[in-house]
Amino acid sequence: MTPDYTPSELMIINASRALQGNHVVFVGVGLPNIACNLARRSHSPDMELVYESGVFGAQPARLPLSIGDPTLVSGASSVTSISDLFMLYLQGGLVDVALLGGAQIDRFGNLNTTVIGDYAHPKIRLPGSGGACEIAINARQIFMIMRLSRRAFVEKLSFVTSPGHLDGGDARAHLRLPGSGPQLVITDRALFDFSHENREMTLIEVAPGETAVTIQAEVGWPLRISPTLRDMTPPTAAELAIIRQQLDPEGLYR
Repeated sequence: MTPDYTPSELMIINASRALQGNHVVFVGVGLPNIACNLARRSHSPDMELVYESGVFGAQPARLPLSIGDPTLVSGASSVTSISDLFMLYLQGGLVDVALLGGAQIDRFGNLNTTVIGDYAHPKIRLPGSGGACEIAINARQIFMIMRLSRRAFVEKLSFVTSPGHLDGGDARAHLRLPGSGPQLVITDRALFDFSHENREMTLIEVAPGETAVTIQAEVGWPLRISPTLRDMTPPTAAELAIIRQQLDPEGLYR
């Protein structure tokens, strides 16, 4: 039977569920934005959303169009400078989890949002780091939300914009990076974690109709597969209603 939800809706809802139990969440634009706002409107109404523009405790009445959208300010706990937000909240260790995306990701959760191809003569020039590198270093945990494709899940990044687990193992600890790094990658077709001792991405859940073989076809390295591989939990009617009626009625993300 064909699911009554889209792959993007499955991804957004699973990202939202993963945030449960975390109080302070650093929010990126796009897919991270809708996932965090779904979490606040469903299972975590007291969640404090932090936006890079200097807004802490945002309570947007609608889905923000960007980190500079005025809807973020109304009802927020605090509006401050970007430097204060990063130094006092992020570097101060007060962010429980940050939800990031990227153009490329490798097996250790390192992200590229800078260029595709040679840096000096790139095929594609991407938006760059913004605050993502600082967030990836300092947030207590990092969750990634990305659509699964072979051009995104690559053996080697064109450029390392934001550090994940670097070259694996205890590499972050050697550099004394304060955050614990990537914990989860949420895609439209599968979920991955980094629970293996070498901190390499491991396939833990697949969407209905997917298998380890179909997921491996979209990943550019030999994939680790959990011995307890299971199906992703389908969306509920209530979760879908919030996305379709409140957050994304025009279907820009879903």
